[in-house]
Amino acid sequence: MRYLTINPVLFGKNRERLEKKLKPNALAVIHSNDEMPRNGDQCFPFRQHSDMFYLTGLDQEKCILTLFPNHPVEAMREIVFTVKTNDQMVTWYGHKYTLEQVTEISGVTTVKWLDDFESTFRDLMARADFVYLNQNENPRFTTDVPSRDLRFMQKLRMDYPLHAFERLAPLLTDLRIIKDGEEIKLINRACEITGDAFGRILNFVKPGVMEYEVEAEIVHEFIRNGASGHAYPPIVASGVNNCILHYNQNDKECKNGDLLLLDFGAEYANYAGDCSRTIPVNGKFTARQRQVYEAVLRVLRKASKMLVPGTTIDKYHAQVCKIIEAELIGLGLFTREDVDNQDPANPLFFKYYMHGTSHFMGLDVHDVGSKQYPLRKGMVLSCEPAIYIPEEGFGIRLENDILVDEDPIDLMANIPIEPDEIEALMAK
Repeated sequence: MRYLTINPVLFGKNRERLEKKLKPNALAVIHSNDEMPRNGDQCFPFRQHSDMFYLTGLDQEKCILTLFPNHPVEAMREIVFTVKTNDQMVTWYGHKYTLEQVTEISGVTTVKWLDDFESTFRDLMARADFVYLNQNENPRFTTDVPSRDLRFMQKLRMDYPLHAFERLAPLLTDLRIIKDGEEIKLINRACEITGDAFGRILNFVKPGVMEYEVEAEIVHEFIRNGASGHAYPPIVASGVNNCILHYNQNDKECKNGDLLLLDFGAEYANYAGDCSRTIPVNGKFTARQRQVYEAVLRVLRKASKMLVPGTTIDKYHAQVCKIIEAELIGLGLFTREDVDNQDPANPLFFKYYMHGTSHFMGLDVHDVGSKQYPLRKGMVLSCEPAIYIPEEGFGIRLENDILVDEDPIDLMANIPIEPDEIEALMAK
């Protein structure tokens, strides 16, 4: 485990809050992620299911959590099942959790081997009236690969057709969307490591370096600071690649006079940072580059202060688009008269700013939550305005992570962003 030990009280509180949302005499089942096959005899590096980590802190495959708060036997109310190790497994793959370690990490006192799951689960199902099952309900996500949750769900519907099945995802979304103080500390650490990587980049970038060399500098700083790596595939986009929203080939040369757009974030203890910066490859903005940069920075300053309780992402984004529109007029990209005569269904600003301003953040970089949810204190969101001008050969995006409050808190306030500061740091 690369990150510092997390107090199991956090996970106990998370389970308690979930249990209060369950119907009477209900059982909930939460699985670890699958180990995903890569090729040959290899798997991709394991990453824990965010819901399992949120409720237990366990960072190992082949774990199952059951919650049955009304069970008459106290020891059956919270159970973790984990894989039983043997000498051969340890020799080839290293240490796995002992029963005692599961309790130390999660705070769950009843821990059993997976071998005991079927018999224990039959006993739980015999007493349960409702069964809460988990499923990824992120509206941005679709996949052809059946998850462990889905396979388990299909099996239960066949084995226990008379039980009433309920959705767990809406309950967990309502909980995960508000961050506990301990979670804020972990997100802060992810942001700090991301900032360290940006400082390293400012000392490294110059004409002639390759985008993938910049990516290597980022991951070097992430790993040496205890992050597991990237929270998402990093964007290292030079020149006109700035204008490709999800560019991540990262295989072009960074050329003199070009801008380099970076969208990257560390993952620390499974919590994500998400940062965007745009810097001059040669260390000096042109007059036009600086003009557009300062326009985006003004939008970021205004927009980040608008992430207050009561608004929604949809309402707030509509306001940000008006600010962007005014900046685009100031940049000479169209006129106020053009705006007055535009097709409302196809606004002019959309050519230069075509994505959302914010998304929820936490255990996933695009964390659970709806754009129609009223914001509440304790939510964490990105703030990432941008202006892309393909005909001029560049785009600029700036992004910080914001903690929602009456006076919103910028969790990346210490990461350089002023153009003068960036130029000064690159000059060193």
